[in-house]
Amino acid sequence: MNDEATRKPARDPQDLARLLVSRQQAGDAEGMAALYTPDAILDIGGGQLARGRDAIRAFYARLVMTGPKFELGDQRPAMINADLALTSTRLPDGTVTVEIARRQGDGTWLWVIDQPSVLP
Repeated sequence: MNDEATRKPARDPQDLARLLVSRQQAGDAEGMAALYTPDAILDIGGGQLARGRDAIRAFYARLVMTGPKFELGDQRPAMINADLALTSTRLPDGTVTVEIARRQGDGTWLWVIDQPSVLP
């Protein structure tokens, strides 16, 4: 699953979380980063942000090697307004995520902002 040509794009903002979990479980940090815009930001905890796809890729590369496997949670319906969408998931441990996705020119969706842990 590490081949870019075989990765499925997010045709709906709700697809992003499922694709992220699938790629993380496959150890595909490159594919995880591909779900973000080139200028995206990801809160990586401790008051730090990964800024840009390269920094996000580096963070996920470390995470797939040492971190726990992601699990799908209970997704709330995406709130879509034109080319922006707010997505949110309650994870099995009770953590709530919130993300902002942007529709791309080809109709696919990528995350612009990712806050993986809003509530403990």
